[in-house]
Amino acid sequence: MLRAYALALTQLADRQVLRIFLKSLGVTVLLFVVLGLIGVWAADRFMAWAGFDEGLVAGAGDLRAMLAAVGVLAAGVLLWRVLAIAVLQLFADEVVQAVEARHYPQAAASARKLGWHEELANGLKGAGRALLFNLLALPFALVLLVTGVGAPLVFLAVNAVLLGRELQDMVWLRHRPSAQSAAPLSVLQRLTLGGISAVLLSVPFANLFAPFLGAAAAAHLIHRKD
Repeated sequence: MLRAYALALTQLADRQVLRIFLKSLGVTVLLFVVLGLIGVWAADRFMAWAGFDEGLVAGAGDLRAMLAAVGVLAAGVLLWRVLAIAVLQLFADEVVQAVEARHYPQAAASARKLGWHEELANGLKGAGRALLFNLLALPFALVLLVTGVGAPLVFLAVNAVLLGRELQDMVWLRHRPSAQSAAPLSVLQRLTLGGISAVLLSVPFANLFAPFLGAAAAAHLIHRKD
């Protein structure tokens, strides 16, 4: 596993890989900002509709804006993971193709090309699963909030499972002969792969590289098993 991540890290210096990384990062950040601004506006409007206005307290408009911004920033911790994986799905074929071209040319030659519609569908499915399961985990995380470490561990476990599957499928979809093909990675390997990516997604600055590194590491793991 560490070898796979080390190989993925060294390839960040490749011009082609850097271009893919910057492209996916730019789209992710843009969507994050746009959705964040929409979220702040929607939260502000909701509080105003609920009666939190100047008639209730002086300076309510500024206070609403501050509360909305804080709430959206808190939600952004969850939203970043969902967006990062959804956007990476759109460029997954390019990421895996770059890794295979350099390290596994035979696999690259036999891989099938995913159309943009399939990549978009996979991205939406992945984002939907991530959002759904993180929302389902939220009540448990809130209950464990008093423990200090319980809430982060809940989200770490949920995202480890989700990311392990998504990262495996980014590579697997290019090579599996049918939808019923056996998964190439064991449950433990998927959990470890997803767990490392989930941890990296929680670390400032490292979370910018985490989706790409996870996809590249998954490619190395799967092809080194062959």
